[in-house]
Amino acid sequence: MESAWYGLLLGALAVWRVSHLVHAEDGPWDMVARLRGAAGDGMAGRTMDCFYCLSLWIAAPVAAPLATGWLHFFLLWPALSGAAILMERAHAALGPEEH
Repeated sequence: MESAWYGLLLGALAVWRVSHLVHAEDGPWDMVARLRGAAGDGMAGRTMDCFYCLSLWIAAPVAAPLATGWLHFFLLWPALSGAAILMERAHAALGPEEH
């Protein structure tokens, strides 16, 4: 049971970190900012502008290796996104001077 919680924690942290990087950071050498600019106003660009949408798409490939079956995958996928959203809300509540 311990490894399931460990996988959930690592997965949630990974989804938040990658989602936050793509959504709100410039990245090393401004690569992520350039990627967002190149995505423009198309579907990919709109997805990058929405943390909720982005976390859902980032969570899918993270959930795949952690899941033990299809039902587990379809429960884990939105759970990881939801955990990332909760972390993003907590991060935003800290205010700009804290991050």
